[in-house]
Amino acid sequence: MHQTLEFVLKHGYLVIFLNVLLEQLGLPIPATPVLLAFGALSGEGKMVYLPGLALATIAALISDLVWYTLGRKRGAVILRLLCKISLEPDSCVRRTENVFLRYGARGLLFVKFVPGLSTAFPPLAGNFRMPLWKFCLFDGLGAMAWAGAYSMAGLVFHDQIDRVLMILLQMGSRVLPLAAGLLAIYILVKYIQRRRFYHKLRVARIHSFEVKEMMDRGEELFIIDLRNSLEREDHPMKLPGAMALAFEDIEAGLADIPRDRDVVLYCT
Repeated sequence: MHQTLEFVLKHGYLVIFLNVLLEQLGLPIPATPVLLAFGALSGEGKMVYLPGLALATIAALISDLVWYTLGRKRGAVILRLLCKISLEPDSCVRRTENVFLRYGARGLLFVKFVPGLSTAFPPLAGNFRMPLWKFCLFDGLGAMAWAGAYSMAGLVFHDQIDRVLMILLQMGSRVLPLAAGLLAIYILVKYIQRRRFYHKLRVARIHSFEVKEMMDRGEELFIIDLRNSLEREDHPMKLPGAMALAFEDIEAGLADIPRDRDVVLYCT
């Protein structure tokens, strides 16, 4: 942490701007240590707090505008690309869409505090044509809250933060191997869960041409459209006779699903 403090102090506000900008664009460059260091230096009177906070907010807003524009131009392709690199790609898209459906622009106020949503939410907002002024307003407030929370923590605890981090560094030889092992186990478990999920999916999978052939033969099928309202609005076409039932509402809609015919479920 001492080296981080010296680095931020030496390069000034530029390092705050570039660090936040690159981290929010998706590069594996953590911004939290820099924001904490900036807050600590502000608490010691070596930096001015408000200009640094403004730069961090502007940097986050610029990067989010890049994702917003990509989402507006390329739609769901960008969102799915981002979710493919997450540890839970099978639920990333739906989780992000559900948060957007529930909170709308207000979600921008807190998504930066939620792992997995920070980068995925802006392109989703662009994909569903959120007005630019509304996106800038709520995203700017959310970016300020996020940057302010970490930098204010450094500001308030600037006397203790260096001491605490020094203790953590001294414990590093024992803590880091344990943390690395737990992370490896977590990733392995997630990988096994995904492989089991894909295996079950392959067993129960039916191709679109098979559904068409069954419909052409006059077989009675009950088709369920599992897309949520945002997905159906973005892609209004659906299979003939399909029942619209969002994935999260399946249990509530079980009574409407017949038991005397094959049931086909589909989504985007």
